[in-house]
Amino acid sequence: MVNRVMFLAADAGPSPILPKPAEIIVGLVAFSILFVLLRTKAVPKFEQAYKERTDAIQGGLERAEIAQRDAAAALQMYNTQLADARGEAAKLREEARAEGSVILEQMRTTAQEEATRITTAARASIEAERQQAFNSLLNEVGTIATQLASKIVGEALDDQVRQSRVVDRFLEDIEKAK
Repeated sequence: MVNRVMFLAADAGPSPILPKPAEIIVGLVAFSILFVLLRTKAVPKFEQAYKERTDAIQGGLERAEIAQRDAAAALQMYNTQLADARGEAAKLREEARAEGSVILEQMRTTAQEEATRITTAARASIEAERQQAFNSLLNEVGTIATQLASKIVGEALDDQVRQSRVVDRFLEDIEKAK
């Protein structure tokens, strides 16, 4: 059976696997033309697009690195400013506390001085009222003493000079008795 298959293949003519020499030449010429066209026209455009894309990516990476460095520097500057602001705020709080203490001490001193002034004025007023009461009491005592003396002596002590002497003597006796 093997002989028979071979025989049929030999009768069929040229081999379907192997192309004719004219087809090989036409294929090589077409391939060469296509190769030259692609090599001169398409490949440079692809290479240019590839280069532009590579440059764009590389530039984007560089810009991203620069932006990242700028952001890090801005963050560092922000942190420094924040620390300075916190320090300044603490300093202002301490100054306000010190100033508040001074104001509080001034208010205490002022209140103490006012209390002392009011106390002194009250004492002076009390002393004046006491003196006035004492003088009023002396007049009353003098009048009563004159009336008593008039009743005891049996004569009227209407004379002002005589009344004055009697009252003075009576008061001197009271003073000595103390």
